[in-house]
Formats: sequence, C-alpha cells, structure tokens
Amino acid sequence: MSNIPETGRTSRVTIRLIILQVLVLSLLGTLGGRLWYLQIRNGNQYATEAASNNVQDVVTPAVRGSILDDKGIPLADNETRLVVSASRTDLLKQSDGGKAVLTRLAAVLGMKPQDAMNRVRLCDAKTPKPCWNGSPYQPIPVTDKATTQQALQIMERREDFPGITAEPTAVRRYPSPSGANASQVLGYLSPVTDTELTASEKTSTPLLRSDQIGRSGLERTYDSQLRGKAGVARYQVDNLGRIIGKAGDTAATPGSSVVTSIDSRVQAVAEKELNQAMTDARKTYDKVTNSNYKADSGAVVVMDVHTGHVVAMASAPTYDPNVWVGGISAKNYKQLTGKSSNYPLLNRAIQGQSAPGSTFKVVSTSAAVQAGYPLNGSYPCTSSMTIGGRVFKNFEGESFGGINLGKALEISCDTVFYGLAYKEWLKDGGTKPVKHPKDWFYKTAKEFGLGATTGIDLPGEVTGRVPDRQWKQAYYDANKTYWCKVAKSKDQSYAAQIARENCVDGYVMRAGDSVNYAIGQGDTLLTPIQEAMIYSAISNGGTLYQPSIGKAVISADGKTVQQIKPQVKGKLPDNKETLKYINQALAGVVTGGTAAWKFGGWPQNKITLHAKTGTAEVQGKQTTSWFATYTKDYAVVMTISQGGTGSGGSGNAVRKIYEAMYGIQSDGSIDSKKALLPQATTKLPKITADGTVAQVSFAVPSAPVSQGTGQGTVLAALTPDRNEKLLLGRRYWS
Repeated sequence: MSNIPETGRTSRVTIRLIILQVLVLSLLGTLGGRLWYLQIRNGNQYATEAASNNVQDVVTPAVRGSILDDKGIPLADNETRLVVSASRTDLLKQSDGGKAVLTRLAAVLGMKPQDAMNRVRLCDAKTPKPCWNGSPYQPIPVTDKATTQQALQIMERREDFPGITAEPTAVRRYPSPSGANASQVLGYLSPVTDTELTASEKTSTPLLRSDQIGRSGLERTYDSQLRGKAGVARYQVDNLGRIIGKAGDTAATPGSSVVTSIDSRVQAVAEKELNQAMTDARKTYDKVTNSNYKADSGAVVVMDVHTGHVVAMASAPTYDPNVWVGGISAKNYKQLTGKSSNYPLLNRAIQGQSAPGSTFKVVSTSAAVQAGYPLNGSYPCTSSMTIGGRVFKNFEGESFGGINLGKALEISCDTVFYGLAYKEWLKDGGTKPVKHPKDWFYKTAKEFGLGATTGIDLPGEVTGRVPDRQWKQAYYDANKTYWCKVAKSKDQSYAAQIARENCVDGYVMRAGDSVNYAIGQGDTLLTPIQEAMIYSAISNGGTLYQPSIGKAVISADGKTVQQIKPQVKGKLPDNKETLKYINQALAGVVTGGTAAWKFGGWPQNKITLHAKTGTAEVQGKQTTSWFATYTKDYAVVMTISQGGTGSGGSGNAVRKIYEAMYGIQSDGSIDSKKALLPQATTKLPKITADGTVAQVSFAVPSAPVSQGTGQGTVLAALTPDRNEKLLLGRRYWS
C-alpha cells in the first residue's frame, strides 16, 4: 500500500492536466495562426494559384511574316494546307477513349488506324515517335495533307467525328519566283529545341514549344520580326481534364514582313549563269592537271554600288529550302550534310574564302601609291624574279618591259607587284624588321575593310584573312608544337618541308610571304561579299558601304514601316586622282586587257564596264577563277573553285548577267524594254491595303477551299483560281 498522501496524488494529476491543456491550447493557437496566414494574409495569392490549376492554355500559332523581293514578290511566304486535327480532351470523353473515331478517321484519310492513334498519343521517355509533344489541350494534327474531299466528308458527318476538325492552316513555303532559288539567302525553319525554350524563359519574348524558328539566312536574322506572337486561348477544366468553360484569350499577332533588296529576276539569272559557268568549266581541259576542271563550288554577288544593297546572291551547290518544311527526312538531311554533298548549306558568298589572285591587285596598287610610288612611273614587267633563291614567275612567263601601274593592272603583270612588295619588305627591315615597320601593303588592305566581316545581315559570315605580322605570330604560336613534331618525322612531302621551315622561324615575315601577298596569293583569303564591297567603293568614289539585304520591316497591319538605311563602313584611302586612274585601268581590262577576249562588241561607250581578272593557285587543287567587275550602277563578282582562269571560268556568265540587267542585245544595242534592272532603286514596293490593313496575297492550292469570314471557318467550294489574303492573321477568301 502506498505511503503517498491522497492530497499529493491529486496535486500531481492537476499539474499534468494543466500541462496537457497548455500543449493543446498552444497547438490550437499555432494551427489557428497558420490558417489565418493561409486564408487571410495570403488568401488571394493561393486562391489565384488554385484557380490557375483549373485553367489550361491552348496556343494559337501566329502567321509568320513573308520575305519579299524589292518588287514585293514573295521569296518566302505561307501556303494554305488543310490540316485535320483531333481534340484529345473530346476523345477521352468517349467510352473507348476515341478509338472508334480515330479508326473511322483513318479510313477517310487513307491511313492505318494505329498510325492515327500514334499521332495523338502523348510523348514521354518511353513513347516512340510519332507522338504529340505539345499541350494535351492543344488540337493535335493528324495530317497536314488532307484533300478537300476528305475534309468535306469529316465536316459533313460531324456526328461520326466528334473532336475532329479540318482547317486551312498557313505552312511555310519558298515559291522560287522566276525560278530564283535563293536558298542560302533565305535560310529555313525548324522546331524550337528544349535548350532554346529554357534559355528564352528569361527574355521578354519567351519561345513556345509550337514555335518554328529561323536556322539560317534571313529567316534567322529577322526571326523575331517574322515570327510574330502566338495567341493563347484559356480554358477552365475540371479535375478530370474536361473543359467546362472559357477563361479568356489573347489573339495571335502575325509576324511582320521583310522587304529585301533582292530582285528575283536578277537572282534567277545569277543562279542560272553561275550553274552554266560551272557546267562549262567541267568541259574545259586543264593542261596542268591533264584533266577537265572540277568546278566543285562557286558564288556570285550582284551589288548596288551606291547603297551596298545586294541585288542577287547565289551559291553553288545549292538545295531546295522546301525540304525543311514539316520536318526534314533523314535521307534529305544526309544529302545536305554528308561528306559527298559538298555542303550545299554553306553560303559561299559570305562563308567561302579563298586566295583572291590578281583581283587583289587594286589593293596593292593603292598601297604602292601610299608608299610613295608614282602611278605613271616605269616598273619592270619581267618574265620572272628571283627572290631569296626562289623564282617567282609572271603568269605564263610573259614580259612587257617597263610599264606604269595602270598597265600592270590591265595586263595583270605579277612581277611589277612582286618588285614593289619586295622593295617595301626591304625598307621595313626584311627578316629583322625595324621597330615600327610601315607595312603599307597590309595596312592598306585593312583600310579597304579586309580581314574583318563586312557586317552583312546574314548569319555565319567569315572574316577572310590579311596575313600581317600579328597574324603570322599568332599562327606560329598556335601551330609550333605540331610543326616541330612533323619536322622530326621522316615525311618528305611538300607539307612536311613547309612544317620544318615553320618550326624554326614560322613567325618571321619572309620576302616570299610579302611578294605572294601582293598578288593575292599565299595566306591571303577573301570572300565574294568582301570583293563586291571594295569594287563597289571604287565605283562610287571611295565609300565603303556595309552590304545588306533587308530594306524594310513592315508590320502585318501595314501601319509601321521600319526602313533599314544603308550604313557607311568607311572610306578607301585613295584620293580622287588615284581612284580615277584605277577606274581607267580597269576599263582597259575590258577593252584591251585580260578580259577583252570575253567582251568583244560590248557597248563600252554606253555602259562603261570595269573589270579585274584573278586566277588563284591553290596547293593540291586546280586554279580558282575570280572575276570582279562594276559599272556606274552595279558590282558583279563571281568565283568558281577549281574553275580555271578568271575570265575563262567566269567571263561569259558575268557578261550575261549584265546583259540581262541592262537589256544589251547580241549586236551591242540596248533594248530598254528587255532590261530587268537598268538602275537600282531605293524605293520600297507598294503594299496594297484594305483600309489600314496590309494584305499579302498568295495562290491557293489547286483544290477548291471553303469560303468563310473568320479564322477556322471551313468548307464550301471555291474555284481554284481564287487568291487567299492574310489579314491580321485571319484567313479570308475572296
């Protein structure tokens, strides 16, 4: 029996009860405080978040803007295709999950039932393609190639196809007006990647999974303007995902159109003549290699000399940009990127760099004048020169005695420029240069804007190369280890011999480097767009314009026009007297110089043509053909890799481009009615309008389409010759 008094036991029980009551009250107080925090303090925030859990967004894609030539003709626009889509939400409401509906739909579309079902299933890590990677509340395309008859069957039997729609949808196309392909200029589209989606979340214009974005060319440069802004329809859904109402929407804003300086007719001629020149070159025998020229790639640029606007730009080999529409196949992708393709995705007008040969001599002439050599001095044009124990020959061993700089340009005498460059190399200290060498020949090239990108509004442009002392040192530092490793080997090839020399003193500017550079050989590299820029500057009096293709961006409603004005990059270092002298010499190239044999009967008294030929030697390959020309209006530059001599490979083609632009006939007369572009224009094309709304017209596919007055209105027959107009993203037929 316990000895604890009864009163003691009662006190302990009372204390325990009090402690328990305090704990309960504390817990109730904490819970009450938390409820106040959730319901009163942050009630609105959580109510909003809860509501958003029952709202789903459905994206309405924006219609992409067109890319137009300088006359307003579409180079890239949109065509109408009948797209049959399925609402996954509506299908899931059915007892069999929509299998019966999809089976009937497949029968109408000529598909296998399983193929239709695969199209509407959601993608995950275990689901193979095809599958749907977008929002489950978004209409899911089953096909974008439905015929009008198929669409009519679906829409007339709505009770058999609940949740199925057939709507005309704008799909990108590249129509090739006048046969102008312009693929490398225009570029192509492809779906946005997960990486791009994540990166865009921090920007003011985040991408959507349904977006197609530009991957190259103008499609990439002006992607943000062309793409527009997708609309969003917001739907209220229950916990089973069923739509129970609409929560508002934001209309899509169609993309702006980009007006370019490209003339589709001249573009077509340039492409045709480049292709023909390469075809002809492959039929021409090369005495050096004892085989026909390979003519494996080429490029041509036509530029307005007064603005830097590109009138035409072609690159070969080329491709059809339409192969990217709707997703490129594995077969087509391999054809465009495989080793045997010769990489048609490259735009060789801005990404193809090679030794310019004698077309570089206009730079060397300017450098000689700056170094103090008189234009009309007498300079020996010998058959060869021996420098540092090596013989440097004139082309085909020709010798003309003492001539001035103008004549040296006209007949393209190498040894004149060898001699000038060698003298300057000696003045600068030879292999032991003075503290501050003048380096006129290298300095002048940079004043011409070479060794840097021109800034053209196309992605991926390369810089070319001016191999000055700084470049020599950087190149040596980067390659010394490799050169010295090869030097220790038993390899006796030409490349190994060069490596042994470079291992010892590859950073030194040797005499051979300088004299080769003066005639556009050695390590010198230029692109066709760079040559077009500098020859345009010689034509216009010395102004270096930044090459450009975009002329204006016009909003879809036509109210906003953002003109892209020509930009001046700089001035040539030549005075008026020097430029006039060079002009006369280059006109002589056409009348009596290295290009004369290709320009017999040319109306020089009416349209004065200036030219410079270039035949660049490349180790291990056939010669590269360069031909740089200009009139008072245009510069045309063409190059063909392994294409022969300058005028021999490119002369005929360049002549035909000018003849087409100016309307020059075979007898030398000029027919202005046949002239494609007798002079360039800075005016913008007229955009027809309905009130204040811009209209962009394009042909409807041959099958009749429905007549309606709003987006999504489908199916009532129209004749095939009607035009569809895109008005603020809505589709109308008239």
